[in-house]
Amino acid sequence: MDRPEALNSLTVKLKTELLAAFRRAAAAPDVRAVILTGAGRAFCAGQDLRERLEPDALPLADEIRARYNPLILAMTRLPKPIVGAINGVAAGAGASLAFACDVRVAAEGASFVLAFGRVGLIPDSGATWLLPRLVGLGWAAELALAGEPLGAADAARIGLVSRVVPDAELRDEATALAARLAAGAPLAVALTKRALWQSLHSDFESALEYEADLQGTAGATADHAEGIRAFLDKRRPSFRGE
Repeated sequence: MDRPEALNSLTVKLKTELLAAFRRAAAAPDVRAVILTGAGRAFCAGQDLRERLEPDALPLADEIRARYNPLILAMTRLPKPIVGAINGVAAGAGASLAFACDVRVAAEGASFVLAFGRVGLIPDSGATWLLPRLVGLGWAAELALAGEPLGAADAARIGLVSRVVPDAELRDEATALAARLAAGAPLAVALTKRALWQSLHSDFESALEYEADLQGTAGATADHAEGIRAFLDKRRPSFRGE
């Protein structure tokens, strides 16, 4: 996200460009992992409130349905892992973008804040569904209702991010993590991500059956055969997404 002068706040243009970027990534066979971060000192400050005052701005519900929901769905349905490199404040819908990433790495100076209540709104863009599943209902309620910032160290303590690194090391850490994810068998990675998201709204028996179905698909791939050969040959596998 590249609006550093406005803390990467979300305009119609930026939301449209983000959605297009995720769709391109989904269609590109040479893209195996994605890093989402912000330019400058913020990850994303949420909706650009000045844009909401423009006379042609859509009603809020329409804007959410037209632009925010498709963006969040594109992220969660992307058949490739997304690493959120949280380089600064992730506020409002910017926090929702962070929540929709598959893995989050934070700089020491990063923070999360659901400040919707300060402007008389509720958390949106998936926040009320994603956050309780990431950190539990208690923490989600405190963050959503109180609207107080959560620093990087506390975010790691409650499991919202997997690790915290010095600000200057964030890009390298996120890149290294994305490279490790990209080294996996692409189809197996995509199916694993699908199974994880599916598990959030299925019962245990259904999850077991879904795993069996997806494992049948993965087990029939050339990458699985390559993985077995590489294991027996004691070498690194060469996965081709087939």
